[in-house]
Amino acid sequence: MSKSKSVNRPPTPDPEDSTREATLEESIQLKLVQSGEKERLKELLKEKLVECGWRDEMRADAREVMRNRGWENVTVESLVREIRPKGRSTVPDFLKAELLTRLRAAVIN
Repeated sequence: MSKSKSVNRPPTPDPEDSTREATLEESIQLKLVQSGEKERLKELLKEKLVECGWRDEMRADAREVMRNRGWENVTVESLVREIRPKGRSTVPDFLKAELLTRLRAAVIN
């Protein structure tokens, strides 16, 4: 049976691998989930992206891609692959900084 990682929660520890120490990333994920901070940060991100118009811009870009290629020739995967680079590069710097500050505070506390 293969294990898949969830984006909503940290991986479940494997009881057969109790000697393996959690990686830093896994420890941070666990702390964020347990404290509820992960959900708060996700909601903050969604809210700020809507406020600054990023979401509307991405929606317009997606529609343009679909019009250019033809609605029947676009899959979700191909659409995401095409607009993801612009989406990542256009997230406002102030928002990246705010999220990083909040992540640091959550991990330290």
